[in-house]
Parts: sequence; C-alpha cells; structure tokens
Amino acid sequence: MNATEMVVLLDDAGTPIGEAPKATVHTRDTPLHLAFSCYLLNEAGEVLLTRRSPEKKTWPSVWTNSFCGHPGPGEDFEEAIMRRARFELGVDANRIAPALPHFRYRAVDPTGIVENEVCPVYMARISGTLQPNPAEVADWAWISPALLSEALEHTPSAFSPWLGMQFPQLLEARALPLAAGAEA
Repeated sequence: MNATEMVVLLDDAGTPIGEAPKATVHTRDTPLHLAFSCYLLNEAGEVLLTRRSPEKKTWPSVWTNSFCGHPGPGEDFEEAIMRRARFELGVDANRIAPALPHFRYRAVDPTGIVENEVCPVYMARISGTLQPNPAEVADWAWISPALLSEALEHTPSAFSPWLGMQFPQLLEARALPLAAGAEA
C-alpha cells in the first residue's frame, strides 16, 4: 500500500481512540491498534499459507496465515479483507466469516519491533487464480490443517507468532477441518 495508509489506535479495552499512519506505528513501542488475520480455505479443506516477503518490516520470510491487514478508519472488516486479498494475493475474497472475533496478541520480532493488535480472525474463500504481490508474499502453499499442526509442533520458529497462537484456537472453535477433504 502507500505511506498514508492509516490504522485505528485502541485503548486497552479495545475502544478506538485515534488513528496513525501505518508506516509509523510498528516500532519497539507499538501502540495497541486494530488489525485482522484471514485464512483462506479451498474445496479440499486445505488452508492457504503464505511466506512473508523478505521486504516485510516484521517477521520477514516466515510462513503465516493467508493474509493480514489493518482496517482503515471507518472501514469495516469485510471491506478491509476484500481490499487486502486483492492487494496481497490478486484475488477476490468471498464467504467471509468471523472465526475468532476477540483474538488479541502482542509479539516481539527478533529485531525488537512489536506487534500489538486486537486482531479478529476470519475465514474466507477466494475467486480467481492467485497472483501474489511479491512485495508482500514470497511463496505460498495449500496445506492440510493436520500437516500444519505437525509443522507448528516441530518447527514453530518457521511460522509467524500469530499463526502459532491462532491455529490451535481455530481448531478448538472448529473453524478449520482437521481431516483433509472435510468441509469447514
């Protein structure tokens, strides 16, 4: 996106208290702000994982959920999800549904940059062929939830911390099918 993309700042209770340019928010002292994570499923019940571009400011080159983003001031989550799906993956998102509406996390990148987000998690499907934006996505793969569960257990450092926190909660909430071929 561009340097003028804005994020919604939140107080500790999750109430909006202002806005700030996205480019200035992620630092060693990141204020709490609004974000979202989205997991895309295919008809076989597999989830799309993406590997973050090496150009990303936080957690470059790690595997993560399908895509993430920040709703702008006055933008609803569905609009933000559709916008980011087009920008990051070159596809249209549809059948968007909340999976973990109250997810919140804080994590510190190896460089010291902090993620501090109220980050509802959504599930969606896509229309069209993936055309990832190389500034956002270095690689991608469809993977069964069972295989992802094994990979997270054996190599957690290969994945973003929010994926590691969200995935078990998604399984517990039955938002993801554990067996390949099962419909979520």
